[in-house]
Amino acid sequence: MTDLLHTLPNFPTRHYTHLIPSLEKNLITTTDLLTLDPLEVAKRAQLPLLDVRRLANHVLTSLQSQLGVIDGKEALRKYEDPPRVGDAPSLRGSGSTISKPWSSISTLDPSLDTALGGGIPTTYITELTGESGAGKTQFLLSLLLTAQLPPPHGLSRPTVYISTEHSLPTSRLAQLLRSNPSFSSLPASTRPSLTRIFSIQTPDLESQDHILTYQLPVLLSRHNISLIVIDSIAANYRAERSSTSTSGAAYGLRSTQLVQLGHQLRCLAREHNCAIVVSNQVADRFAPVPSSSSSPLQRPPGSSPPLSVHSPSSPPHSDNSQGMQSLDAAIMPPPAPTAPQASSIQYPTLTLDHQQNFFTGWSSGPNNENQNLKTPTLGLVWTNQIACRIALIKEQAYSRSEEDNSVEGVQKGADWTPKQWRRYMKVVFASWAPTTGSEERGLEFEIWSGGLRAVDKGG
Repeated sequence: MTDLLHTLPNFPTRHYTHLIPSLEKNLITTTDLLTLDPLEVAKRAQLPLLDVRRLANHVLTSLQSQLGVIDGKEALRKYEDPPRVGDAPSLRGSGSTISKPWSSISTLDPSLDTALGGGIPTTYITELTGESGAGKTQFLLSLLLTAQLPPPHGLSRPTVYISTEHSLPTSRLAQLLRSNPSFSSLPASTRPSLTRIFSIQTPDLESQDHILTYQLPVLLSRHNISLIVIDSIAANYRAERSSTSTSGAAYGLRSTQLVQLGHQLRCLAREHNCAIVVSNQVADRFAPVPSSSSSPLQRPPGSSPPLSVHSPSSPPHSDNSQGMQSLDAAIMPPPAPTAPQASSIQYPTLTLDHQQNFFTGWSSGPNNENQNLKTPTLGLVWTNQIACRIALIKEQAYSRSEEDNSVEGVQKGADWTPKQWRRYMKVVFASWAPTTGSEERGLEFEIWSGGLRAVDKGG
């Protein structure tokens, strides 16, 4: 490298003082640096590959600038010295400055927005997970219209709906526009429209990769998209998994694909300042039955078999000696049938069985014994790709008629009948909103003709 300053007298060698001695020792010239593969140069001089590659690119850019091939000032700007500590802006008093570029999409319900820390923010990947019928698609459809509203509720920009399972439910979107006063009360010029929702279907994983890699970036650039909805992110992966091998190599390939997908979506969100919201499916989580040294025939008195489940229509029987205690127990609604829980099993802290209580949305704590445990699909690898996970949980509520709930009806063994579904929203993790405790149910909400709204506890 002794010929470097003869070739480029003004080259800033101070950036590469840790590389030049080793290059000179191994007789590597400027010509070698430009013509040989950086990996070969790095092995020969025993230097970091990234540093060698940066030096080679810097030398090449400087030569092109000197010959007038490229604009030197613009091309060499990335190789300039980083700002000194004294030149960096102070963080003191800059909280308002940092919060100014923050933009989000509202749910049009103050309680839901408060729980989400202001709404669904841009430049991040947000996941909605829950079982079928929990309200994921209803949540997404509401966001598709709200994002078209002017600030502060929306971003006044079109939206994209990418479906992997079914087509865009336009009839439900039309109902939202008619029923929600936030939409119907606006003039036609600012009212959200179905024509500003771009709908794309991806029937398989191959078409999904092609659309996300080539078609979606062009669509974002041409139409200034504010929101990308993928419903659902796991459907194509689960279909491919059922038809391919379940070996370790197949799982390794799937993990690589998920990491690449997460990186691709994050880059799109940051580059185009848009929000990305995906829905995810869940699978049942079966907890192991606590092992016991006694045989099944030697169970303690009063205990039930490990797999026994009480039917919701028939409360547990009791003898006459229990008196009014059995009557009080019969008046209370029965617990929903669940799989065996792991509340009595203590897992080591660093194991996945223990940690998943904090990032799945379903905890196996003692206060959640009547809750069916679920786990979002795509595993821990996909969990590390998203910035926020919102769990939508539904539970069945039971009731009796006034006649059946009387003392005579209880003594006759009147059945409890399912009345309705109760839905809860939990913020599992997010960097901009307080998370819901693992032992808490979350904020109860309901689905109505105009979208989603929180249930008023006082009313």
